[in-house]
Amino acid sequence: MNKGKLKSIMVLNNDTQNSLSLFLGISPQTFSSKINEKNGSEFTQTEIKKIKERYKLSAEDINDIFFNLIVS
Repeated sequence: MNKGKLKSIMVLNNDTQNSLSLFLGISPQTFSSKINEKNGSEFTQTEIKKIKERYKLSAEDINDIFFNLIVS
């Protein structure tokens, strides 16, 4: 997950982790675990869809944020 890209999109839209977590219907703690991928936490398909619609993201943006693996 590219949390930097998601956070930059949130900032551009005057959003915070708290406001986005409320929009998604999850607790801020759960959101934090998902964005930091703690203990295998991931965003669900429904949550990704809501994020896509909230920020009017393209399919490429979604792939870049949620599905591209960084390989060293």
